[in-house]
Amino acid sequence: MDIRELRYFAAVYRERNLTAAARACFVSQPSISTAITNLEAELGTTLFIRHKKGVAPTASAEQFHTLARRIIDETDAARGLFRKPSTKTNVTLGLMRTLDVPRTIALLKPLTARSDVSLRLVGSDEQADARIISKSMLRKDEHFVPLWSERYVAALPPSHPLTLKDKLRTADLAGVPLIDRCHCEQSAFFGRTAQQRQTAAIAQSEDWAVALVAAGVGVAIVPEGVARGNPDIAVREIEAKIKREVGLAYRASVPLADALKAFVGKLQKQRPARTPRRG
Repeated sequence: MDIRELRYFAAVYRERNLTAAARACFVSQPSISTAITNLEAELGTTLFIRHKKGVAPTASAEQFHTLARRIIDETDAARGLFRKPSTKTNVTLGLMRTLDVPRTIALLKPLTARSDVSLRLVGSDEQADARIISKSMLRKDEHFVPLWSERYVAALPPSHPLTLKDKLRTADLAGVPLIDRCHCEQSAFFGRTAQQRQTAAIAQSEDWAVALVAAGVGVAIVPEGVARGNPDIAVREIEAKIKREVGLAYRASVPLADALKAFVGKLQKQRPARTPRRG
């Protein structure tokens, strides 16, 4: 086994999907599949179970991931041990508050791994060289490189009666206390019945909305990446196919630093059918 195979394994473990792992590693899906097959043959065990929506790690993968992650981190540390300090390019990246954390971490690694880049993260409304935002936040003078789309889901207190349903319709939420947010995507779910909603609270952000759900205040419609992995809430699909598109935005009139230009180039290669455009 080599370090590249371990990196590919870690990406699959994180993404639970071969295609998503390939995008995160900037390689083709066959390269990811071959690496996993080689590791399984060398270790003499099955690491992932394939299913329609992606893959699920086995008990062997859970055990192996801890070791693989340590090897990857130690290798990265060793590579930087004897590097001479170099002049660094300052890159400021604005992040909206409600991002899918695992996806964002994987996205930033090509920048944080560079010894010639000093990365500074700020809020999406602050001065920045580029921003990772929802497309609905795009300014008129910005280009937009799509990164991922995520659906909206219902976040419920774990003991809520609606958790007995696998998928919720608008009618299911009639008379149910809701945590409101000013999102056009959320409004699309309620449609003409928006005026009939019973608002229990108005949250300033999606993370606050989820916190209020966990406290039992009500139900919220939030992006899946915000709700996923939170042990204090239950998540259910909603009937309406509502999604938000997250991407990298940067001003068309301001030249990008070389490091950021290379970063944008890699993102564009990930999605050859999509090109940046003005909002």
